[in-house]
Amino acid sequence: MKKTILFFVACFVSGSIFSQNPAGGKLLTIQEAVGKGRTALAPQRLRNLSFIPGALNFSYIQNDTLKIFENTSAKCIKKVTVAEFNAMLKTMNDDTVKNFPPVEWKAKDILKYINAKGEEILYSLSKTGNAIKKEKYMKDVPSPDESPDKRSIAYSKDNNVYIAKGTSEVQVTTDGSYTIAYGTSVHRDEFGISKGTFWSPKGGALAFYRMDQTDVTDYPIVDWTKYPAENKNIKYPMAGNKSHYVTVGIYPLDKRKVIYVNTEGPKDQYLTNIAWSPDDAFIYIVVLNREQNHFKVNKYNAETGNFVKTLFEEKDEKYAEPLNPMLFVKNNAGQFIWQSRRDGFNHFYLYDTSGKLIKQLTKGNWEVKDENGFDAKGENLFFHANEQSPVNQDLYSVNLKTGITKRITQDNGFHTAVVSENGDYIIDNFSSCNVPREYRVINTTNLKSNTFFKAPNPIKDYKLGKWNMFTIKNSEGTDLHCRLFKPVDFDSTKKYPVIVYLYNGPHSQMVTNTWMAGGELWYQYMAQKGFIVFTLDGRGTSYRGKAFEQAIHRQVGTKEMEDQLKGVDYLKSLPYVDAKRLGVHGWSYGGFMTTSLMTRYPD
Repeated sequence: MKKTILFFVACFVSGSIFSQNPAGGKLLTIQEAVGKGRTALAPQRLRNLSFIPGALNFSYIQNDTLKIFENTSAKCIKKVTVAEFNAMLKTMNDDTVKNFPPVEWKAKDILKYINAKGEEILYSLSKTGNAIKKEKYMKDVPSPDESPDKRSIAYSKDNNVYIAKGTSEVQVTTDGSYTIAYGTSVHRDEFGISKGTFWSPKGGALAFYRMDQTDVTDYPIVDWTKYPAENKNIKYPMAGNKSHYVTVGIYPLDKRKVIYVNTEGPKDQYLTNIAWSPDDAFIYIVVLNREQNHFKVNKYNAETGNFVKTLFEEKDEKYAEPLNPMLFVKNNAGQFIWQSRRDGFNHFYLYDTSGKLIKQLTKGNWEVKDENGFDAKGENLFFHANEQSPVNQDLYSVNLKTGITKRITQDNGFHTAVVSENGDYIIDNFSSCNVPREYRVINTTNLKSNTFFKAPNPIKDYKLGKWNMFTIKNSEGTDLHCRLFKPVDFDSTKKYPVIVYLYNGPHSQMVTNTWMAGGELWYQYMAQKGFIVFTLDGRGTSYRGKAFEQAIHRQVGTKEMEDQLKGVDYLKSLPYVDAKRLGVHGWSYGGFMTTSLMTRYPD
């Protein structure tokens, strides 16, 4: 695959041309810049956009109408208005809705709708628009996790795990408390953890986290929303103090008895990347040491909880960060995909279930960002990656047998794709620094593309500052990606103050080839006020490889500070920058960077 070398020139020119100020354009108010930047003045998104299972069609909701399209032609073949939807609700003696509600496809001609009472209504489009079923479910279930067979829902309530089926509810654990929490996210949402319950593929068993916070000290949080303000303690492991202890429980629905996985080792180790074997017989857990530089991919018997074997291990001189559980190959339960940065960049590796490495599937000085499922036969795996540029994103496929990689999305920019159930089509959500948003349906075999929606420019009637993206070099000669907004009615003979807006922390990327170069609308508000707004992604940020991200290991505020100061030097070299009026602003890690720059480099 060839690199795109004209990206920065193209983006600079098109961004500058696109952002010319319209004659007599409006000025943004602070309310618009802050309150509408991600809503009314953001590029329009299509609601409920999805492929329809069992059909070569897709649908979305627009103007209170559900529209159904053919994949091949992207032509609309059917519409369901909110009035027709309400007529269906009336046949079930259900409350009507003002706007077309979120719906989900149950089958190729059957919609699922959950009403305000928590009841599921199935709506058949093939039977003259009639409701065919109404079933009660648990109402107000917190963060429901639906089983693969769609028959049960797991959730955590009052620090205990529950499973609901219809209107019946089973309490799985009983000793949940302020210090013992079941079924919730653990390890402070690190290592790819975002939830606490994990259904087996066949829906016959539920795995869940148990978190013991007995040894964790309380930390006071003040609730300022109440009058007078109230103190609320939370469990927070301060640096150097004891942490929580995590175990994994398994609840087989037929036996209704919890067993715990025998994960031997220090009780404060990390348990992450939980995965089930396709036959529900085994559970896999990545066990990471407290130092975070060595992990094991372990296999356990799901019936007894006993350890079976370690498939393989990974170590790193600085830190290891497993973020993705193993992905079993479709139609081949004996193989799985593993993501690793062992060669310096995040890539796919194909293993068999004995732990033998079959091959490295992807390779290069670019990163796999996420997997997007297999085709019908399980021969090709779809994934997002930034092979073209660190600020771009495309959808690719890789053949598991040959290792041949194919780029599916083509235009220079940022593509976020949804793959159909058979992998024969994708819906591509495309944006670039000068394209607000476009939706296309693409045939993954011949790459034929049909654009079915173009979002209008939401700020075309406003006076705008010009923006562009470019790179500068750091002290090591590495490219650093930058974004700059110029003031409205920019005059190169004048000098302007600058706001350096930064984050520069791990798992972040501020500068991307998306609408307005990934910038916020308040940058334009500041441009109206005569400011230049500048942003740079330095070492420590994501999607540039392990060395780039790990450069700040055990020296945060040093290497990334050097890169930000290179940005300041660049700004001072511009004849229209007032070097005596440079300000810096950031939040979270950007707040740490701001205070560090203020105290270490007050000049």
